[in-house]
Amino acid sequence: MTETVCASTDLTVDVLMTQSGVAFGTSGARGEVVAMTDRVCYGYTQGFLSYLHEIGEYANGPVALAGDLRPSSPRILAACAQAIRDMGGEVVFCGYVPTPALALYAFGAGIPCLMVTGSHIPDDRNGIKFYRPAGEVLKSDEAGMKRQSVTLAPEAFDAHGMLASPAPLPPVTDVETAYVARYVDAFGADALSGMTVGVYQHSAVGRDVVTRIVAALGAQAVPLGRSEKFIPVDTEAVRPEDITLAREWAAQHGFDAIVSTDGDSDRPLLADANGEWLRGDVLGVLCARAIGAGTVVTPVSSNTVLELSGAFAHCARTRIGSPFVIDAMNAALAAGQTGVCGYEANGGFLLASDFALKAGTISALPTRDAVLPAVAVMAAARAKGMGVGELLNELPPRVTYSDRIQNFATARSEAIFAALLEGDAAAQLARLDGYFGGIAGVVVGVDLTDGIRMTTAEGKVLHLRRSGNAPELRCYSEADDAQTAAAINAAALAVVLDKLAV
Repeated sequence: MTETVCASTDLTVDVLMTQSGVAFGTSGARGEVVAMTDRVCYGYTQGFLSYLHEIGEYANGPVALAGDLRPSSPRILAACAQAIRDMGGEVVFCGYVPTPALALYAFGAGIPCLMVTGSHIPDDRNGIKFYRPAGEVLKSDEAGMKRQSVTLAPEAFDAHGMLASPAPLPPVTDVETAYVARYVDAFGADALSGMTVGVYQHSAVGRDVVTRIVAALGAQAVPLGRSEKFIPVDTEAVRPEDITLAREWAAQHGFDAIVSTDGDSDRPLLADANGEWLRGDVLGVLCARAIGAGTVVTPVSSNTVLELSGAFAHCARTRIGSPFVIDAMNAALAAGQTGVCGYEANGGFLLASDFALKAGTISALPTRDAVLPAVAVMAAARAKGMGVGELLNELPPRVTYSDRIQNFATARSEAIFAALLEGDAAAQLARLDGYFGGIAGVVVGVDLTDGIRMTTAEGKVLHLRRSGNAPELRCYSEADDAQTAAAINAAALAVVLDKLAV
């Protein structure tokens, strides 16, 4: 959908969202690049800063900006920067760096920041993530953002909604040095000594700084697969070609591990010595255990090995999305719980507490980070004299698998869900068992926390959910072995396409 430029110069963010088709949700503003005109991005930025002014968190001071490596990111950054200047603010451009590196700097400075990224989705789309001076914009902030009135001067934009005179971005402020030091200071310069680690760089914005961190921790870091064309690596639904690449690299080079991230480098991938990528939700459990967590928060879609491991004093489940995880972590802190952290099924790890590690303390960073889980698990394996893959043997045998139907309109998903959930709980259970019971066993439980999560008498799980970031229908499955988890996932998606699709 392309923006409809109207004569009105004063409108709310909510109206701007409706006009442009650029949605605002748990990951900030996201939409097709053709719809994310300079005018739309300028308006969103103005609305964000107006909201912060309203709640007393911003008054014409510095605002940090960074972006990923999508072709559209520099243009969108320029539009955001112009909005900051026009509101009397100072633009602090942090370059093209990982989202958590930007957040670490901004939280430390106590200033707002914006990250231009579409994360793992294809580069015909992009987005803007918004951060308050001490943390992410949460669900409770959305209404305040949407009601803000913004002024879009007609003379500032051309007929296509692009800036008439875009200004260059200021010189880059270094945030990567502190990001590297964060891990060296906490884990020690010898944490990965003796290891040879492949770094699958592709088009991830953190490809170089992740390589630096691995080397700074004592490993031999070997860059792999660098691409100047954007590759949409999704850590929850790893592409078949990336599965093959990791296995081939492992066989060819004899790596101890291979690390990678998604586009904005806040979600990790970690492969063992055989080139087998670990699931993000299992990686999260291994990381939480390695840092000595007491309370762990994760969405309902994550592997139940969290609870089955018996390793943590408190476990909490939420809807999918980092804002929900952060809300639950904050609640745990308020309740007096200690050692509080969280993770998502995509592997992104969040710290609500400071943690004392081998060499020093790693400070709280309540936003997704890709480096911590990869480093913590590799360091734990080395300290135990084990391979990364061997750490999995210390956990109960429980495997999750996820896949998706791409280019599946949200309206189609909503219609399917509405049909499946007609009637009372008994009617819903019977209907779901009729469609999916033959796949994984008799459906005996349904959880509607986020999507439709079915459990069977045999202990298997099928979870259908509309993506909040793209026109996709996702399916998560869980079983005692990988083959079964993958098989029931494929069968469930086939039911959606063959029997339910409208």
